[in-house]
Amino acid sequence: MPKLLELVRNPVAYIAARWTPSQRMLQRATLAPVVMSVVIVVTGGAVRLTGSGLGCDTWPMCSEESLVATPEMGLHGALEFGNRMLTYVLCAAVGWAIVAARAARPRRRGLSRLAWSQFWIVLSNAVLGGITVLTRLNPYTVAGHFVAATALVTVATVTWLRAREGDDAPRPLVGKPVKQLAWLVAWVSVALIVMGTVVTGAGPHAGDSSDVPRMPVDWDTVARIHSALAWIVVALTLAIWFVLRAFDGPVGPRTRVRDLMIVLAAQGAIGYAQYLTELPEVLVGLHMLGSTLMWIAVVRLVLSVRERGLPVAPPTVPAPASTPDRPVAAAS
Repeated sequence: MPKLLELVRNPVAYIAARWTPSQRMLQRATLAPVVMSVVIVVTGGAVRLTGSGLGCDTWPMCSEESLVATPEMGLHGALEFGNRMLTYVLCAAVGWAIVAARAARPRRRGLSRLAWSQFWIVLSNAVLGGITVLTRLNPYTVAGHFVAATALVTVATVTWLRAREGDDAPRPLVGKPVKQLAWLVAWVSVALIVMGTVVTGAGPHAGDSSDVPRMPVDWDTVARIHSALAWIVVALTLAIWFVLRAFDGPVGPRTRVRDLMIVLAAQGAIGYAQYLTELPEVLVGLHMLGSTLMWIAVVRLVLSVRERGLPVAPPTVPAPASTPDRPVAAAS
């Protein structure tokens, strides 16, 4: 009975006292929320782009009479309700990361706090998603919903990267100018993402077939501002690449800059293609995926300019002493 009470009172601590994940398991557990946070962004975009944003027209119920989608709601109801159900899969991934981070040995309190913060972001974003439905897809709440989803991507990525390194004090791998350029890329990328939500909020994809109000701004103007910010990110990334190449920078930052340049090139091509073809739904969805992958690449770049050593291996439990297959005959 005491063990059962301990499990009910603090299940995470109960599991942590009886299980220690390997380093590979810890990395997989912290990677799961990263993958699911990207999936939830993409599926949320699919709901919006198919006009299914009000497929479930209330929250937390799907309708006034039903908790779940019914056949009468058709495809739109199924898509919206399916996206809501993916939140539980995301919660399971975050829960796995929380347990693995708490059970890691030696104890990693910072990593555990990062994992727990994902839970609170998921919870707040679920409430914000409900507000978005209740306000009939108000473009400002829709934009806030996407920004909150990006915050989850950020914390999940940082948790995953921190699980792959130790807890030593950060040691810079590059000079101060490169570090400042990396942070400048991050801040301009934040402005780029926020401006992207304005472009979406003013554009034609309102998320529902009914008359949903749009942001009262000139779409062409904000699209050009969004494009200008993207070019600034590209220019800053190229500047970091040239500096690292000129001074034979460490492999880690150089690899992260290369990855970011690849994502930026693909994202730029998709962005201009959707602009020239009047925003077809498929390209808009790919652009949302690219936005998330770009931000992950930016976070990886920022954290690559310093190191914190290698993670400490969990303690091993010594194996019991082996016994001979046959008893040794007593000396006569």
